[in-house]
Amino acid sequence: MSTIAAPSHFKMSDYVPGWSVMKPFLVGGTAGCAATVVIQPIDQIKTQIQLIEGTASRNPVTVARNFVAANGVMGLYNGLSAGILRQLTYGMSRLGLFRSMTNHFSEGGKRKLTLGESTLCSLVAGGIGALIGTPADAALIRMQADTTLPMAERRNYKNGVDAMIRMAREEGMRGFFAGATPTIVRGLALNVGMLASYDKLKEFGGQYLGGENTKSNLIFSSIGSGILGATFALPLDLIKTKLQKQRPLPDGKMPFSGMLDCARKTLAAEGPTGFYKGYPTFLLRITPHIVMVWLFMEAFNKSKYLK
Repeated sequence: MSTIAAPSHFKMSDYVPGWSVMKPFLVGGTAGCAATVVIQPIDQIKTQIQLIEGTASRNPVTVARNFVAANGVMGLYNGLSAGILRQLTYGMSRLGLFRSMTNHFSEGGKRKLTLGESTLCSLVAGGIGALIGTPADAALIRMQADTTLPMAERRNYKNGVDAMIRMAREEGMRGFFAGATPTIVRGLALNVGMLASYDKLKEFGGQYLGGENTKSNLIFSSIGSGILGATFALPLDLIKTKLQKQRPLPDGKMPFSGMLDCARKTLAAEGPTGFYKGYPTFLLRITPHIVMVWLFMEAFNKSKYLK
């Protein structure tokens, strides 16, 4: 009896129409989701540190210990569903757009892009991705911020989808796109630091680490782009967090009228260093996530089955 043998050279492009267009988006989204699952606990602590007011300790270890004591270990994963939704919107769109644009302008990798060209691609991809991902991002911040509120004041969203549905129903488009402006500006800063630098760091490191695609050079380039992305993005991430979690004051007014008002009041209350509150934790949260995203993407892109 004869058997049907599997194709010896299976390629997605042979079976999925338009695969070359879809691939950067699916690879980027999958890599972002995988990294988010691992990094979620660190992201939770980062958000808790940013939400601390007054003189309470902002030591990451102390904050983590107190948080777990109050909410349990699984509390570290509060908001994971919103985080996954964020990667399936923001992560997928920005990474997919960036790689699609760089592939186009480099003529499929036939030439190296200039730093200016890479920066332009990162700005466009980051801005569009941030706008698309704003609702899921706001849902994530609110779900994480719930743990800092008294029981009577918590929103108690069931999951990321429930959070976005309630935001749209209860607050309209204003709530659905809460913090859109700082989210977009933060996305621009993060993506210039992360995306525009990665390929250039690969070129630079490849001269000393045995080639652009060696494991050591990929790790070096990923860490470097993570550090730059975190440093560029943290001040705007802090403003975004404050705007997205704010609630009306007793007189009905919001604590901050917008991004510039939030920045002005933060500067007046905490000084310039207030914008880098939680920097070590933010660095530890952003850098591993970016490293894993790049390594996952490199592995997926090299897979013979995804050609």
